[in-house]
Amino acid sequence: MNAAEMHPRNDDELGRAARRSLNGAHAGEVGIVLPPFIDHHVHVQLTSPDRAVAGGIAGVVDLGANPSAVAARAARDGLPVVRYAGAFLTAIGGYPSDRAWRPDGSVREVPQLPAAGESRDRREAAREHSALPGPVEAAVDEQRAFGASVVKVVLNADAGPVFDRVTLDAVVTAAHARGLPVAVHAEGAGTAGLAIDAGADALVHAPWTERLDDALVERAVAAGQAWISTLAIHARDFGEGSPELAFAIDNLARFRAAGGRVLYGTDLGNGELPVGVNTNELELLVRAGLEASDLIEALTDPWPLAARDGWGHGGVATFVPGEPPDSLPTWLANARVVPADDLELL
Repeated sequence: MNAAEMHPRNDDELGRAARRSLNGAHAGEVGIVLPPFIDHHVHVQLTSPDRAVAGGIAGVVDLGANPSAVAARAARDGLPVVRYAGAFLTAIGGYPSDRAWRPDGSVREVPQLPAAGESRDRREAAREHSALPGPVEAAVDEQRAFGASVVKVVLNADAGPVFDRVTLDAVVTAAHARGLPVAVHAEGAGTAGLAIDAGADALVHAPWTERLDDALVERAVAAGQAWISTLAIHARDFGEGSPELAFAIDNLARFRAAGGRVLYGTDLGNGELPVGVNTNELELLVRAGLEASDLIEALTDPWPLAARDGWGHGGVATFVPGEPPDSLPTWLANARVVPADDLELL
């Protein structure tokens, strides 16, 4: 395999042969230069993402934290660059509001909105206050005020109440009106379908609690939805032969085969996981049918931003020494974040 075979479907030239400066510790080392790698699912309050830089990760997307704390972390100079969702938005009493691991202030419970069939008094009361932001708009505005780039919603039907369709529609509408995508944790029967049909922009885990039918997968692709992989946590928690891992790989494989947008993400902070590029995550993505260019796209996709330059990574690049082998995961795990001016394209 050569660098030309690593070009993505959008024809951007992601992989180029390069040589490191003759003046540094790795003088003249030859390899492949790539855009900065991003882990699209981490929790900075539950881990130390700084260590991931030495393992090749230049940017992270935090998907659930105290908004003030994560905003302060993101404001720091240096790597990794942090983009974030702010608090978990969940139903009253919903997951993870009752979990001991949740950082203080990281969960924002939002009441269900009145449905069309509910009592006239309740609907009239809602209309009387329509000139003021409702609870959904207030929750979304709070995250945006702290600098969020995405809104995170939790639909865990296996661990408590979840938003109904009316409330979820309102969250999606409010976020989109403010230019923010919506990313959903979908766990339990029917939750992935609820998120897809409500127009959520991303699922933060490849669905693992049930097999999605082909029509639903195709609707997710047609809507332009992105799925963040996080396959390795299922292998760790449930085992290599588990139905959970099999569901996740099968769902993701069919999503990708239909043209879906796959993002590399590990859920770093969720228990013991390698810091930096996770070889097991990449190996499982290969099992889900991703080819060389797909892996690079998943690692370098600017989501939740529209373009790579929005990340502020102009001064750095990813460098992987040596020629790409037929099997990429172990090779990519040798990636390093280096100053762009330390590299000479060949």
